[in-house]
Amino acid sequence: MVNKIYRRKLVEKILPYLNTEEAIVIYGARQVGKTSLMKYLMENHLGNNTFYLDLELRNLLELCNGGPEAAYNYLLQKGADKSKKIFLLIDEIQYLENPANFIKIMADHYKNIKLIVSGSSTFEIRKKFKESLAGRTINFELYPLDFDEFLLFKNKKYSLSEENSKTINEELIPLAEEFIRFGGYPKIILEDIIERKAAYLYQIIDTYVKKDIRDIGNIRDIEAFNKLLELLASQTGCLLNVSELSNTLNTSRITIIEYLELLEKTFIIKKALPYHKNLRSELTKNPKIFFLDTGMANLLWLKEFPKELLGNMFETAVFTELIKSGFKINFWRTTAKQEVDFIISLSRERIIAIESKINFNKARINSAFTEEYTCKSLIVGLRGEKKGKYFWEMIKAVEKENINIDRNLFLDSNIYQL
Repeated sequence: MVNKIYRRKLVEKILPYLNTEEAIVIYGARQVGKTSLMKYLMENHLGNNTFYLDLELRNLLELCNGGPEAAYNYLLQKGADKSKKIFLLIDEIQYLENPANFIKIMADHYKNIKLIVSGSSTFEIRKKFKESLAGRTINFELYPLDFDEFLLFKNKKYSLSEENSKTINEELIPLAEEFIRFGGYPKIILEDIIERKAAYLYQIIDTYVKKDIRDIGNIRDIEAFNKLLELLASQTGCLLNVSELSNTLNTSRITIIEYLELLEKTFIIKKALPYHKNLRSELTKNPKIFFLDTGMANLLWLKEFPKELLGNMFETAVFTELIKSGFKINFWRTTAKQEVDFIISLSRERIIAIESKINFNKARINSAFTEEYTCKSLIVGLRGEKKGKYFWEMIKAVEKENINIDRNLFLDSNIYQL
C-alpha cells in the first residue's frame, strides 16, 4: 500500500521560487515531513528531469562529498537531460563535509541545475558553512503540522473561518484538544491508537532529540542534557531562568546556554523575547521558552499524553500556531508581574496583544498594556462564553490586520541572558 502524500502549506511559499536561480533550503526537525514535502514537489510540480538523493545513504553521501562535478556526472549517467533545467533534490544536506561549498559551486557554475535541499540542523549547517551563501539560497522552515494541516491529515473537511456555525465550532473543539494533546508530527497524527502514538513519538525523542542532537552538539554530560529536556518541557510557556536551571542541574551557566542554543537550532524549542519600546532593553531581558511540539513536551514532562488540556500546553499551542504562520512573537511582562501572553508587531505603529486561555471567561487583556500602547487586542480560547476567537480563528483574525506579511524564514540570533 502506497502512503498518501499530503500537500503542506509551505508548498505555496516555495512554488514562486522554483524557476529562480537560488537554491531552495528547507529546514526542520526530523520527522516533520521534509522528505514527503520534497516528494510532493517531485510528483506534482517538477517534471521528469528531476533527481532525488538521500544523504543518509552512504554511497550517495560519498558521491556528493566528491563535489558538484561528481554529482553532475552522476545525474547525466542517470539520464538527466542537460539541455533542460535539472531539478536536484538533496535530503539532509548537513551530512556533507562542506555543504556551503557544494551549494555555492552548484549555484555559480551549474546554472541548469535547480537545487532543493533539506536540513535537520541549522547548528551543524552553520558550523560547516565556511563562506557566505548570500544571494544563493532562499530559506524556508517546515514545522510540525498546524491545525489546518492536522484536519487535512485527519480527512476532516472543514472550511475554517472567523464565523463558523455553532455546530461546526462544537465539532472542532475536541479536534483542537486532540491536536494539542498529541502534537503535530505527521506520523503521530496518522496513527489512531494512542499507545502507538506514544511509541512513535518516544522513538523520535530517543533517536533525534536524545541521540542525533546530542551527537551534533558533542554533549558530554548526557544525564544533565536529558534532565534539561524534561525541565524545559515542564516549563514550556514560562520565563527562562538560566541560573535556576544551572543550579538544579549542577551545570555551568555557559553549558546551559550552549544546550539551549543547540535545542533551538535543531527545532525543538523556540524563544519569545519581551516586548519593549527600547530594543536594547528587549534583548537583555529573560525570554520565554516554548517547545515547538506539544505532544513531545507532554511525553517528556508527564511521560504520557494528558487526559485534560493543561494551560501551559494551550498557550504553547497558540504560540506554535502563530510561529507556523510566520509571525514574529514577543510577550509583555512587568516587574509587578503584569503580563500579556503574546505581542505581534505588524509595524512600528501596529501591534496586536493576544491573551490565551482555555476558558474564554478567565481571559482578560491587561489594561496596563493597552493604556501604554495603542493596539488591537485578541482573546483566544476553546471553552466558555465566547468573548474572543476560537483557536482555529486566531490566524485569520491576525492576518486580516496585515495580510501581506513576509512569511519567509529568517534565522534569528539566539540571545539568552547570561
